Amino acid sequence: MKKVLILSVLMLAIMGIAYGVGRKTPDHTPAMEFDLDRYMGTWYEIARFDHSFERNMEQVTATYERISDDRIRVVNRGYDSRTGRWREAEGKAKPTDRPGRLRVSFFWIFYYDYDILELGPGYSWALVGSSSPRYLWILSRTPSLPKQTMDKILATARSYGYDTEKLIFVRQE
Repeated sequence: MKKVLILSVLMLAIMGIAYGVGRKTPDHTPAMEFDLDRYMGTWYEIARFDHSFERNMEQVTATYERISDDRIRVVNRGYDSRTGRWREAEGKAKPTDRPGRLRVSFFWIFYYDYDILELGPGYSWALVGSSSPRYLWILSRTPSLPKQTMDKILATARSYGYDTEKLIFVRQE
C-alpha cells in the first residue's frame, strides 16, 4: 500500500511538472495610464509570437481608426512571403472599462482581449499581450527601434512572464 501511495505521489509530481504547475503565469495588467485617442493610427509590427493568422507575413502594419466612442476600425496589412501577395484583414475593436484593454474581433462576434501592457514615450512603441500567454506583439510608430529601446521592451516583456525567445522579428523592408 505504501508503494502505491509513493508511486501515486511521484506520478502526480511528474504530471504537474509536465503540465507546467508552478510556472509563472503572465500578469496582463497594464502598468500605465492609457489614452485611446493617442493609440490610434498606424503601427509597424516589430516582433510577434508565431501564430497561424500571421505566418510568413512581413512588412506588417496595424492601423487603428476611431469610428465612435465605442467602435474602432482595425486594419492589419502585410506581405505574405510564401505567396508573394499582400494580405489585409479588417476587424473591429471596442474599448473596455479596463485601461489599456481592447476587445478585438476579426471574425463575426468572436472578440479577444488585446492588452496594451506598456507604451514608449509619446506612444512611440507598444508592448501588446493578451489574456492568453500565446500572444505577444511589439509595435512601433517607425519600422525599426534602437537596440537600447528593444532591450528595454524585451526586459519588460520578460517581467510580465513572456518567453521572449519565442519572438519572431518581422522584416519591415
